[in-house]
Amino acid sequence: MQTGDFDYELPDELIAQRPPERRGESRMMVVDCKSGTISHRQFADFPNYLSEEDLLVLNDTRVVAARYFSNDGKCEVLRVDMITPLRWKCLVRPGKKFKVGRTVEIGEATGTVVEICEEGGERIIEFDRQPDEEKDGHLALPPYIHRPDTVEDRDRYQTVYAKEEGAIAAPTAGLHFPEEMLAALPHEFVTLHVGIGTFRPVAEEDLTKHHMHSERYSLGERAVGRIQEAQRVVAVGTTVVRVLESCGAEGGKAELSPRQGETDIFIYPPYEFQVVDSLLTNFHLPKSTLLMLVSALAGRDLMREAYQKAVEERYRFFSYGDCMLLI
Repeated sequence: MQTGDFDYELPDELIAQRPPERRGESRMMVVDCKSGTISHRQFADFPNYLSEEDLLVLNDTRVVAARYFSNDGKCEVLRVDMITPLRWKCLVRPGKKFKVGRTVEIGEATGTVVEICEEGGERIIEFDRQPDEEKDGHLALPPYIHRPDTVEDRDRYQTVYAKEEGAIAAPTAGLHFPEEMLAALPHEFVTLHVGIGTFRPVAEEDLTKHHMHSERYSLGERAVGRIQEAQRVVAVGTTVVRVLESCGAEGGKAELSPRQGETDIFIYPPYEFQVVDSLLTNFHLPKSTLLMLVSALAGRDLMREAYQKAVEERYRFFSYGDCMLLI
């Protein structure tokens, strides 16, 4: 498998810049992986594809305002890990200005670069006081959303069930659910804090040479029990897939156990899923690890056809866009 095998042409106007007016109003492409059929529905139809024996599994991570700008507006700091409240691991811009010893003022806080990480180029910055997230923090909206974050994003770039703080980016498949729909469906939660890997493209043409960035996850006892009892496990988003397949890699659903840790699992064709049976997901960037993951579930050729039809039917793409159900 080569990275170029997962490329496709996407007109810029199909990239959603804002969420739909109300949650749940998106379109939903339904892809039957066994028959190879593709149909076009509304997300409101989603419950019709579930039975009482099925279980939805969702990621309850909560997006934090991790993006900061210096007081003079010339520098940008994206916190990718809070080592301590005063010691952050950050992506910075422009990188050439952030040498060891360089200071940056954010609100009333002053940070000093104390280390440059060799592998990814991140900076370790120590602050004299903790920057005010509520006052100075911004959501790190994806770079394909060509506008600043707004008050509306504080609500809409967050799932209605977000609980565990720590994500840089939203688990976007979950953004479609209004509270009333979710309450009527059998569901359980896992946690995976979406991290820096979301922002990194696949640089290697040979997929076997690509290394995924680790992300922290947690799988609880109650979730394990309900997953094992379920006739079909329906993952809401690729982050849920990564948690469940990491935990079930050795013994499948029957051998799942409560755990927490970090995963750098990279799923691409061919891959035999051990826990996940079905997936609700958004449309993903060309040549991305997420597109490779869904292609592992549906097959590369069927996914290529589905994305071609999505462009023809003018679906809305990416974080604030429409969704796809793989059954």
